[in-house]
Amino acid sequence: MPTFAVDPEALRQTIADALGDKAKRVDLKLGEVTVIVTPQNYIDAARILKDAPGCQFEQLLDVCGVDYSDYRAGEWDGPRYAVTSHFLSISLNQRVRLRVFAADDEFPVVDTLTGLWSSANWFEREAFDLFGIVFEGHSDLRRILTDYGFIGHPFRKDFPVSGHVEMRYDPERQRVIYQPVTIEPREITPRVIREEKYGGIQ
Repeated sequence: MPTFAVDPEALRQTIADALGDKAKRVDLKLGEVTVIVTPQNYIDAARILKDAPGCQFEQLLDVCGVDYSDYRAGEWDGPRYAVTSHFLSISLNQRVRLRVFAADDEFPVVDTLTGLWSSANWFEREAFDLFGIVFEGHSDLRRILTDYGFIGHPFRKDFPVSGHVEMRYDPERQRVIYQPVTIEPREITPRVIREEKYGGIQ
């Protein structure tokens, strides 16, 4: 049984007490606490996690977008997009995960955390770029990994692996141009080796 610097059940209870009805759920699994909130309570819950005694999560470690569109082979019937943030309390040596689901699948929007943690800036830009999640109140929400002219969001599960367009240098125009993808879609099937005793395996 693993040992923890902070008792996970005690941390779960402390967070549940601090958040009260701001939390939709406070789960404990594999020694990790996950808080799920509604979009309306997202900022208030984040502020409580940062400032409340017993919480004191001073550091934002990460903000991730998640696309649940084919989660568990289509069994998922909740909202499609979520934003998951990970926090660390340096003073109390504890961690928590905060998850919020965007209310609208067609235009996912959640509030920005940049007013509470400046480190959210680039993390939220990445989630915007790759998943198309809009962070309301972000002062500089623009693409960070893909090109300015890129169309779509490549981490969405309905985005084709080969993309929609490709770029190449055109010697006649003497510049880089975009054109529809010329790669043919194909099935990628793993190579099955049926040779007996392959690699010395009996």
